[in-house]
Amino acid sequence: MLKILKYSFFDLMRSRWSYVYFIFYLLIGFVLLFLNNDTSKAVITLMNIIVILTPLIGTIFGVMYYYNSREFTELLLAQPLKRSTIFLGQYIGVSISLSLSLVLGLGIPFLAYGVTQSTAIFDFISLLFVGVFLTFIFVALAFNIALSNENKIKGFGYAILLWLFMAVIYDGLFLISLIVFQDYPLDQFSLFATIFNPIDLSRIVVLLKLDISALLGYTGAVFQKFFGTSMGMIISTFSLLFWVFLPTIRIVFKSKKKDF
Repeated sequence: MLKILKYSFFDLMRSRWSYVYFIFYLLIGFVLLFLNNDTSKAVITLMNIIVILTPLIGTIFGVMYYYNSREFTELLLAQPLKRSTIFLGQYIGVSISLSLSLVLGLGIPFLAYGVTQSTAIFDFISLLFVGVFLTFIFVALAFNIALSNENKIKGFGYAILLWLFMAVIYDGLFLISLIVFQDYPLDQFSLFATIFNPIDLSRIVVLLKLDISALLGYTGAVFQKFFGTSMGMIISTFSLLFWVFLPTIRIVFKSKKKDF
């Protein structure tokens, strides 16, 4: 699996799209630091970019890599290798390469600006931490979609629909439900609804770390009371780990039953 992981990693790192992804975050980092002249404000702005863009890129890259490497995968399947070894190696390789582009792309400008000497160092680390988690989550979901659909057009369509649902539609439904049932206690419902969406959960974790949950009003107070505690942070971290673990396990089972 390590050899397949290594091949997938270097194969994607040689892709021009990986360089585009890296250069995009590199330029965004320098531009935001130049305009804001404040690492804390730059981190807040980056949060809105990362929680939306990282899942989209992870989903598209995951589906694209699976379909583009189909012939190589079939060659590997003809060898005495476990299917789970092949697909887990590819999945981890893609996830690590995208995460590295993200970390280096943002790390270089912030380190050059002196974030290590700033009070925003832990906020910045939390932002990278969330970005890496979202990358692993949505690449895993993308591999699940690709394994379930032979047709490339359907695979890309379902992948975009998944991102659109998680990033936009889910929040709309959540807001509508809060308005419709505003006369009822919705504290626990809000918490569970947030945990069931990794994008919302990541956004809340970063907002609480930045100590600007007051912008969320009453809902922010509920989140602060729960996620702001040590136990809340532990639960949110395990929730993100669960979002990585569950699609990964499904990749293993789906690859074993799939007829290639």
